[in-house]
Amino acid sequence: MRTVPTFLTLTAVAAIALTGCAASPDTEATPSATTAAIGCTDPGTTSDAVEVTGDAGAEPTVTFESPLAAEQTERTVVTEGDGDAVDEGDTVSIAYAAYNATTGAKLTAGGFGDDAGLTVNVVGNQSAIAGILKGAACSNVGDRVAVVITPDDGFGEAGSTDLGVAATDQLLFVIDIKDKLATRATGEEQEPTEGFPTVELADDGEPTVTMPDTDPPADLGVAVLKKGDGAAITDASTVTVQYSGSIWSTGEVFDQSWGSGPATFPVSGLITGFTQGLVGQTVGSQVIIVIPPGPLGYEGGNETAGITDTDTLVFVVDIISAA
Repeated sequence: MRTVPTFLTLTAVAAIALTGCAASPDTEATPSATTAAIGCTDPGTTSDAVEVTGDAGAEPTVTFESPLAAEQTERTVVTEGDGDAVDEGDTVSIAYAAYNATTGAKLTAGGFGDDAGLTVNVVGNQSAIAGILKGAACSNVGDRVAVVITPDDGFGEAGSTDLGVAATDQLLFVIDIKDKLATRATGEEQEPTEGFPTVELADDGEPTVTMPDTDPPADLGVAVLKKGDGAAITDASTVTVQYSGSIWSTGEVFDQSWGSGPATFPVSGLITGFTQGLVGQTVGSQVIIVIPPGPLGYEGGNETAGITDTDTLVFVVDIISAA
């Protein structure tokens, strides 16, 4: 499945995501990440020297003398929030302004004001800029933090040609911790739908799907397992979900977000059957989507994911948020 950045979802900032981020249901399969400790990041003289002004919730004015040259990644709390603590394993929504700390150039910003916050899964070993995770970890909701990020915690030896970041350049992120997100559907359980696969949930919400001993349906099928009371999804929505994708004929899971944290992506950028299955559903719901082979799924199959041109696909999706 084609990789879609989990923690950066706006088109203007997609280049900041490293390759191998958690996947969306699209064109290439990617493995789930494993958890590793992040820990808390201390302030230092470099991050303390960054001047940040402006109202909470609005894009800040950031002033610093370049080049910044921290010996290790540093994190300074600019403004303290009074919300819940962010622990490892949590998923948070953030706004941020990003700079090349070596040249002083602004790279991008997003998530401020009414813009949708970007989703960060505070879990180590994700293919994401480690410095962003270090900025979010050990924060509170409402915090504004300045994070000076060394190359090792940024783009590494590759740098980023698209953004004009050299391999030796440091980064500066000013991050607002907007909210903590649920990591599973919270809606009311519904009666199972006859003929659909059955779903059993682990303690953390990860689904195990069992296919019925029947032929798969010829048409797209959608059933609600849990009904949430949040906003309805439209084809213009950007959603944050947990999902698992299986093949009807084998029961094999070919892709999932479980283990690496929720995934965020625009509904319009997904395979047609997945989009149709989500539109009209509500935040907090868990749905099962059965997609027949052909134009609604992966027409011609997807060799990388082990999907043939005759495979019916089954997705279980927990809808966590939408914007």
